[in-house]
Amino acid sequence: MEVFSSISETRAICCAAKKRGRLGLVPTMGALHEGHLSLVRAARGQCDAVAVSLFVNPTQFSPNEDLAKYPRTFERDCELLEKENVDILFAPAAAEMYPKGASTFVSVEGLSEKLDGKSRPGHFRGVTTVVSKLFHIFEPDRAFFGQKDAAQVAVIRRMVDDLDIPVEIVVCPIVREPDGLAMSSRNIYLDVAQRKSALVLSRSLREVEAEFKAGQREAPVLAAAGSKAVASEPGVRLDYFEIVDPDTLDPVDKVAKPALVAVAAYVGNTRLIDNTVLADASPDLLRP
Repeated sequence: MEVFSSISETRAICCAAKKRGRLGLVPTMGALHEGHLSLVRAARGQCDAVAVSLFVNPTQFSPNEDLAKYPRTFERDCELLEKENVDILFAPAAAEMYPKGASTFVSVEGLSEKLDGKSRPGHFRGVTTVVSKLFHIFEPDRAFFGQKDAAQVAVIRRMVDDLDIPVEIVVCPIVREPDGLAMSSRNIYLDVAQRKSALVLSRSLREVEAEFKAGQREAPVLAAAGSKAVASEPGVRLDYFEIVDPDTLDPVDKVAKPALVAVAAYVGNTRLIDNTVLADASPDLLRP
């Protein structure tokens, strides 16, 4: 695995790799876990060369969020990526990605203010800015993201479509712990009691799925059941529980086609997200 910290070197090596075949990109903020590695494996299975970016992006954090304490495990991350036969790792400093005087941002209006964007103003502007920069640096044929960040996926897909960026977005399933908790780099913040309480997120989604399978199609009724489940867990504060169109992120009244059920909640001071998809047939949300 070749490791680079400069944009110019990374661009050059990726250009050479693309001449030999298809290049896949997995953008990450590090503190890697099995969810990230599942994306790397998907990229390895679909592409001739695999590149990973490791960058804790400051523009997607607001001043009161956890940028300073966000877990950074660079040496361990490198070891994991070496084992997965990653070809290229790009790990820049913030000054490399955002030189002094940089003042250009990419914003997807109309989507960036929904779900996590509503709770975290400016978050998606930071995401789309850094992802667009990565797409220009790597020029990958395919980029791999996790379904856990479903709202982010919708925003990035819209950006790619609107700006005619020639990359195929591949979305991979959520990877969970054996007890159902969605894997997240922020899980490391949880103590033993909070870790147990955090299971209410996946449990609330299962309760909604059960109501749906029993015939309930009214989205407000389903969302109320999920919200009630979260509220029943002491020490957990609900941020949102919504049922939305997976492409527009607009709320739906009835689940007549595949719908995204998204939940965000604070477990102690740690904000976690999770989601599932309701559909009468097998949903195809993991489409290119």
